[in-house]
Amino acid sequence: MYPVSERFLAAIAESHTAVVEALLFRTDGSVETLEITGGSVTVDRKAAVRRTCTVNLDDPSLIPRTEADKLSVYGARLRISCGIQYQDGAREMVPVGTFRVDQVAGDVDEGPAVITGRGLEAVIAGDRFTAPYRATGTAVAAITALIQRSIPAASVISTGVVDAAIGARTWDTGADPWAAVTELAQVLGAEVYADPDGVFVLEELPDVLTATPVWTVRTGEGGAYISADRSMSSAGVYNGVIARGENVEAGIAPVSALVVDTDPDSPTYWDGPFGHRLDPTIVSSPALTTVVQCTSAATLRLRAARSANASADLSALPNPALAPGDVLRVVYEDGTAELHQVSSFPVPLDVGGDFTIRTIAAKEDQ
Repeated sequence: MYPVSERFLAAIAESHTAVVEALLFRTDGSVETLEITGGSVTVDRKAAVRRTCTVNLDDPSLIPRTEADKLSVYGARLRISCGIQYQDGAREMVPVGTFRVDQVAGDVDEGPAVITGRGLEAVIAGDRFTAPYRATGTAVAAITALIQRSIPAASVISTGVVDAAIGARTWDTGADPWAAVTELAQVLGAEVYADPDGVFVLEELPDVLTATPVWTVRTGEGGAYISADRSMSSAGVYNGVIARGENVEAGIAPVSALVVDTDPDSPTYWDGPFGHRLDPTIVSSPALTTVVQCTSAATLRLRAARSANASADLSALPNPALAPGDVLRVVYEDGTAELHQVSSFPVPLDVGGDFTIRTIAAKEDQ
């Protein structure tokens, strides 16, 4: 979760004034504040581009007619923040996304002008290789080089990830550089994404069994809970993952690792009633050159593959500071509590908009 004060979290469940700010960064270096009337930001951990936006503006004159117009789709960027204005006049804002402006459309006479944008992962993905591209060295250095190849000033940070050497890996002309970035992140058992500030983050997915909840969603006075739709299914659930690598270019022999659910208390325990259910998608990359790397990559995949047996759609009062992977403590009307891990949610840019948090895992919280 984006760092916020306790006052911010408390105010979510109280009567407050929501504030939205949208800054347009033009290609000429100027910055303008846009008066938006609605829209939403969609946040989805499973999407290649984690954050996308739709923004409504009343003024139809903002619909561009030429490349020079201020909402041009030829390089402009949009930064959106949401927050709370307290009764004493103070404001606390959190960013909900930095976007490449992809489209501006609308009725030229009556409006509204509608902007759609995608997170900065799209900039990397769109900058396809024009010649064979070869990565060597360590995974973090190679990931950083790939990102800064397209955005030279990009900041890339690694949180709690142990760097490792990779086997030489060459991608063909026309290949997707963002797919290359995510492949190298798998070598470290990590995932990579652009955060709301536009910073590229490399980190492991938090484990719902050990992570500290960042927010308690409860019923009653002072609570943000509205309702929940709970489900459980074994479809698409796996308790074993294989990762393997073979690097002919570097002359490195094939390596592989099988990682299974070894927790006897887990409903998907490898040697339990659930049985052996191996993920049919094998994690494979020439960059995987050791059993340790294969184990890390398979462990990351397994964490997601075995967690889909329980999920929930939680309807709550909007909290724009949330992030995918956050662990929430949810307290229901009967007093029972569960831990949920956030997968996706919309951030409404107008009052009364939907805020339904989809989770990828849940367990009883004692």
